[in-house]
Amino acid sequence: YIQARFLRLLVGRRRRRRAPLVHRGYYIRARAVDHCVQDFLLKTHSHPRTQILSLGAGFDSLYFRLKDVGLLRHTVVYEVDFPNVARQKATLIKRVKELSALVGDVGGEELGVITFSGEDYKLLGVDLSELPELERALEEAGLDNEVPTLFIAEVVLTYMENSRSDALIQWAAERFPQACFLLYEQMHPEDPFGRVMQQHFLQLNSALHSLAQYPDCEAQQRRFLEKGWTECSVMDMNKFFACHTPEDEQQRVQALEPFDEYEEWHLKCSHYFVLTASKGMEPSWTPLLSNMTVSHRDGPVRMAGSITAAVCARHLETSGLRRYGHRSVLIKPNVILTTGGFGEEDGQHCRMRNFHVLIKHAGYWKAGCVRKKNADKRWDERLYHTVSCLSNSLALVVGGRTSPSSAGLGMLWLKFPEHCNASDPDDITVEPVSLQPAAEPAALRWRHSTTEVMYKGEKYLFLYGGRSATEPVLGDWYFLHTQELSCTVIPVEGPIPEGRHSHGACGWKGGVLIAGGLGAAEQPLGSVFFLRELEHGFQWQTVETHPPLIPRYSHTAHVHDGKLLLVGGVWFHSSSVPGVTVVDLTTGLCLDYTINVEHLEWPLMLHNHSSVFLPNEKELLLIGGGGNCFSFGTHLNPELVSLSLSDILTS
Repeated sequence: YIQARFLRLLVGRRRRRRAPLVHRGYYIRARAVDHCVQDFLLKTHSHPRTQILSLGAGFDSLYFRLKDVGLLRHTVVYEVDFPNVARQKATLIKRVKELSALVGDVGGEELGVITFSGEDYKLLGVDLSELPELERALEEAGLDNEVPTLFIAEVVLTYMENSRSDALIQWAAERFPQACFLLYEQMHPEDPFGRVMQQHFLQLNSALHSLAQYPDCEAQQRRFLEKGWTECSVMDMNKFFACHTPEDEQQRVQALEPFDEYEEWHLKCSHYFVLTASKGMEPSWTPLLSNMTVSHRDGPVRMAGSITAAVCARHLETSGLRRYGHRSVLIKPNVILTTGGFGEEDGQHCRMRNFHVLIKHAGYWKAGCVRKKNADKRWDERLYHTVSCLSNSLALVVGGRTSPSSAGLGMLWLKFPEHCNASDPDDITVEPVSLQPAAEPAALRWRHSTTEVMYKGEKYLFLYGGRSATEPVLGDWYFLHTQELSCTVIPVEGPIPEGRHSHGACGWKGGVLIAGGLGAAEQPLGSVFFLRELEHGFQWQTVETHPPLIPRYSHTAHVHDGKLLLVGGVWFHSSSVPGVTVVDLTTGLCLDYTINVEHLEWPLMLHNHSSVFLPNEKELLLIGGGGNCFSFGTHLNPELVSLSLSDILTS
């Protein structure tokens, strides 16, 4: 991802393989800092001298990277951290020849707070929160207030009390006539991902102090402008990656290793920002300005109302539903079968082996683990598959994966009793039966959709989109004859939708609706298509929505009485999280509703979930969902949640 030669020398660790999500997370942070630093050096190259002051630098290798490629010809780098950290780093630099050769070891002993002093590199041990002490130390080290100076603070100020970090920001603006500030930190503490993120840092005894007072980009921008900076730009890391990472570099990073953690990657990026502020700079320092057009909206989402989330019977045993990447399907009236995914089983996080059933009896839901007949290894513990109920005793599993580096899985029958005790989950058995039909190659994918359609009076499954081990996005489709399990060629005309995966799909009027999804450039899509039946085949039609549907993916979709329901998902609109969107398929009117979670005692993460719509009750059941929240831990929605949609479907 990045050249880490100097970082390895400083940190002294062996190469350790991390999750691809963590690799990407540290990559985007390093890229944002390097982009802004190099822009500062470029804009100030005509000055005889410039300075970089890295606050809370730790064992960062920025100086050595810049020095190695010849970018510090007239720039002095000052690094500040706690005295014990600075002493450790100084000792390491002196001991490692490759480092000391670059910095030019001047020898001698430590001079007070200055633990290392080279010609263009000064390392200071001082507490940042003690501003008078910091100012004295910098003056002693030779920092010149009259020289263009770049301040860098990567996830540093948020660990300080706000009064102290605010004072530091204001001091920098007041003392330096030509100054720039680069800040990289967390934001959005109150949405589900933000709550998991905050809890992680609290458990480390490292509270993020700035989040309460400065929770978003707008608040941080106001903070700097009020503290004396005249220009300030800020954006989240999704926007930075789209706007300031060249397309060929994006493609390089996306192809480095098998990757299938899109939701967590985009959520992580929406909870970190990069900010640049300046004053007195000629020409202006604006490294975050871009002419590129990306699918980010600014400002809050206009909500038409809210829907209250309720836990279905708190005494319900739902441990088997704590999973993501699974599928839930209504196999009989009031009987829901959940299969696959990643979750918690026998006290461990793993790909789920057990099936789970929910049965509604006498107005209450009962839950239980399904007994599998002759299961052996036929299930394959798959994620991101589809399950289509084809009769009252048979369902078809299509695709899915184990690892994103493995080939997609094929098809599987799930057989269950035609008649069973509808009040007892323990009475239901499911038998997986392996298949190798002629249509098997078409099924070797995941994050796709299979939707029942009718053509000339016969049932087909419309298999669309997804991804595979070799293709990050698929835009093809197949008509799978439900009895023969063979692919039938049926003519399709009209504008072909852009390839996508993790989209929403549901049947309507004998055809299929496709909404949203993640496109080829890992950008969410906001298009809606209807594949409608014609006399001689099918036709793609674009469904125009107004206002335009906010691009999203990893949502679920249902249709009721001419209204398309999109539930949850991930979008790049970081000011809020998706709730329920209702699209009137006659008028195109698109309304967004937030989900009121005040009655839930835990964060409701609505991506990689499943949902079942009960039309008679106009009730939506939300099953599972969540994911691996970067390095903050795995969150799994712990309970079955119900949304009553009566008000929004009758209004």
